[in-house]
Amino acid sequence: MKLAGLMSGTSLDGVDVALLESDGERLTRFGPGLERPYSSAERKGLLAAVDAALQWRWQGEAPSAFAEAERILTLTHGEAVEAVCAKAGLSPSELDAVGFHGQTVLHQAPLNGVKGRTLQLADGQALSDRLGCRVVYDFRTADVEAGGQGAPLVPVYHRALSQWSGLEWPLGVINIGGVANITHIAADGTLTAFDTGPGNGLIDAFVEARTGEIMDRNGEIAARGRIHEAAFAEFLDNPYFSRPGPKSLDRWDFSLDTVRNLSLEDGAATLTGLTAKTIAMGVAALPDEPRRLVLCGGGRRNATLAELVAAATGMKVYSAETLGWRGDLVEAEAFAFLAARVIAGLPFTYPGTTGVKAPMGGGKIVGGA
Repeated sequence: MKLAGLMSGTSLDGVDVALLESDGERLTRFGPGLERPYSSAERKGLLAAVDAALQWRWQGEAPSAFAEAERILTLTHGEAVEAVCAKAGLSPSELDAVGFHGQTVLHQAPLNGVKGRTLQLADGQALSDRLGCRVVYDFRTADVEAGGQGAPLVPVYHRALSQWSGLEWPLGVINIGGVANITHIAADGTLTAFDTGPGNGLIDAFVEARTGEIMDRNGEIAARGRIHEAAFAEFLDNPYFSRPGPKSLDRWDFSLDTVRNLSLEDGAATLTGLTAKTIAMGVAALPDEPRRLVLCGGGRRNATLAELVAAATGMKVYSAETLGWRGDLVEAEAFAFLAARVIAGLPFTYPGTTGVKAPMGGGKIVGGA
């Protein structure tokens, strides 16, 4: 199948889109990919939906900001698919499917026997109408309804990508987005995965609140600061870190209150150190030590963070690009692959990745044949 995958992360900087060909089990060909950045007005509209969701928390009628966010998502994601198809010399209607993750605005993990809840804004039908092809979306809900965490979803793609690359297992893949997560692929291909803790999300929010910049580029601010040990210890006291996986987080599960009184540099250093330390704790909790650790997601571009992860784990860390992977596009590629698995009726969440009782699929398909 010819597929496009789309991902808009919690950093709200833009839409990643990638083309690939797959039958849902093997990867056969990679097409082009790109990022379609959000304008300041688009980002403002999406942030309004996130803010409204945090106030709403499933109580009462859904906020009106959601409809405007879905309009923005349809426009921007449609433009992204059209642009990448133009790059490949294709019409969007020639695609077999588009995997449309949507925008996560709320995620509440299951806890103490109470089912979780998750919400990704995505109007699959509107995107299908615009592009003239099948759209697969709403990948998380079925897993959560079955008692799973609903995250992470990408491990099954990490396994396929590592097979395509000819990498030896056991392998560890660390994705640092707003939240950081780890995939462990055992020697026999069995998957274990969980969110390790905050990724870029807290660092981004802290730096943006202090400077107006949306991130600590290359970790330059953190490199000038020192970890505040008391604040660091307070973060690590959170019971999340001692809980066994599978487990998942919302970007907003941790507050910036702990670093509120620190300088810009020391706050950034403390939060960057927290991400690295909790990734190392996650690596230590894996079933066995991976042959290598691969770093994906926006966090791999933060040199200070990458160095701290290597120091905290005591392992050499390989950036995705050194293995021939497209580090900025791995998650977009994953949702193209998951779309193929949905169409083929294949599972994509597992007891070791989301805590469901048996491997299962999910997702909704609209449009097309």
